[in-house]
Amino acid sequence: MKKMIDKMISMAILKRSDDIHILPKGQQYHIFLRDGHQLILEETLEFETGSQLIRLLKYMANMDVGEKRMPQDGAIVYNLADDKIELRLSSISNYLMHESLVIRVFHNNVTSDFESNYMNQAAYDTMNKYIKRKSGLIIFSGPVSSGKTTTIYQLLRNAYQEKACQIITIEEPIEIKEPAFLQTEVNEKADITYDRLLTASLRHHPDIILIGEIRSEETAKMVIRASLTGHLVLATIHAKNTFGVIGRLKELGITNEQLVQTLLLVVAQRLVPLVLSPEIIATEKLALFELLHGDQLSSFVLNQSYPNDFKSLNLLLKEAYDHGYITQSSMEEYQLETISEH
Repeated sequence: MKKMIDKMISMAILKRSDDIHILPKGQQYHIFLRDGHQLILEETLEFETGSQLIRLLKYMANMDVGEKRMPQDGAIVYNLADDKIELRLSSISNYLMHESLVIRVFHNNVTSDFESNYMNQAAYDTMNKYIKRKSGLIIFSGPVSSGKTTTIYQLLRNAYQEKACQIITIEEPIEIKEPAFLQTEVNEKADITYDRLLTASLRHHPDIILIGEIRSEETAKMVIRASLTGHLVLATIHAKNTFGVIGRLKELGITNEQLVQTLLLVVAQRLVPLVLSPEIIATEKLALFELLHGDQLSSFVLNQSYPNDFKSLNLLLKEAYDHGYITQSSMEEYQLETISEH
């Protein structure tokens, strides 16, 4: 069974897959790796073998092996050859009490930056310009596995290399280890919340603060306060695109005046599969960035005015397709349905 787990995790690392899905299918279990929006079938197991695999992984993650009805979460630091791989597990059962398990794989030793090219160099230049600001707020949005954390750490490293500064991160969980930063981790069960860590972090007078996710009104207001009191704050929030970020912040009680005074840049990011030859094992991705900043940002905040010359994610996808970076099917798959298009 140990060899089966080793093989499964090794394949996920080789293919740079973030998630392993162990799912019941009739009298069998299927093991899938997630590649972007799709699941790739890697192996089929007999039902009892799949059940044993899930039970062993739950045991290793300090989950209740005998409990199938309630969803559970757990974590493992898995020894694979000479590496220690962090895994986060989540289990849930169907109506037949057949368990499924999803394993999030943290690629701690795969922290290379995204490569810039014609499609995103201008966006990188803009983001690196704003990361040099003394204070203000930069917000990132995008679905799971869209590369937000990699981009944020890329920018933070650039800022640190240009001038040594104190950078504090508040995350759940920490996905990328960086010794140069003071990294803290949220633990809701121990009452170590975003709000509590942010309050403590402000007493350390950091130059830059990273908030893993804005979830509540209290966190949103503390982020604004930190931005107004001389800190540069980076944070993520769930929204479809950059305009949706503004709406979400307003839902959390942030006023137009506060947004105008603090918000420097809003980034909506997607990772889209590049057109590559079939012998490539890991699918290479193109990072695309929708940016809202400057006059376009303030105009939208105050007047709900959509810019005429705005480069939306949909326009970027079309441009990437026209230049041969991505396929037509990828362009159509990642298109957003939005009323903000012109």
